[in-house]
Amino acid sequence: MIQAAVISNGLDGIQNYFVSNEKITYTLLEVGKDFDPDLEGFDLLIAPNGSDHIAMAKLKGKVAQFLDEGKALFCFDGWFTNWIPGNQWIMSNEKKTIDIRYFIKTDAYAIFDGVDVDKLIYNHNISGWWACGYIDASAHADVVLEDTWQRPIIVLDEKTTNGTIILTASGPLGDSGAIPSGNETSFTALSKLYQNMLNLIIKKKNHENNRITI
Repeated sequence: MIQAAVISNGLDGIQNYFVSNEKITYTLLEVGKDFDPDLEGFDLLIAPNGSDHIAMAKLKGKVAQFLDEGKALFCFDGWFTNWIPGNQWIMSNEKKTIDIRYFIKTDAYAIFDGVDVDKLIYNHNISGWWACGYIDASAHADVVLEDTWQRPIIVLDEKTTNGTIILTASGPLGDSGAIPSGNETSFTALSKLYQNMLNLIIKKKNHENNRITI
């Protein structure tokens, strides 16, 4: 069982996208005036769409320690403050969304298994609806998904820290598919993508727990 902490601004409905189940228990950490949560006991930290990145910047050291302990981080929001080790989100709107396409670049763990990339590109005949901007990725990270201009859209980083970092360029995801697109097939693609990411973290935790130390 994975124990996950979800950063929350108290936005109504966030609990609908992170519902505990047989794989994972979600705990919402609501941002307040003196936000300084204890991350002990959690395996996964999630910053969903709409997170307070000013508050997260104050936790930069704590997040780095969390990852150096071999834990995992998901960030599905554009983090404009520098709190994620080695990687930075860049807001960009100079490219026309009508020209945006996404391409799988490196998917060593098959997180796109069963996911139709086109469903992340087109929604009601509008392209580029899902992600926003791009990621200035660590030199040590794997770019899983890139856009038309080879800009990182999904990044998997296992080398900058001892942990596992999975980032999207502000592309929302959640345990029920995140923000519904109004298109059932897009909703299904988002849900499958998240489950594949979560299953990777579960496998990594199980592997660590089953290792024999000599």
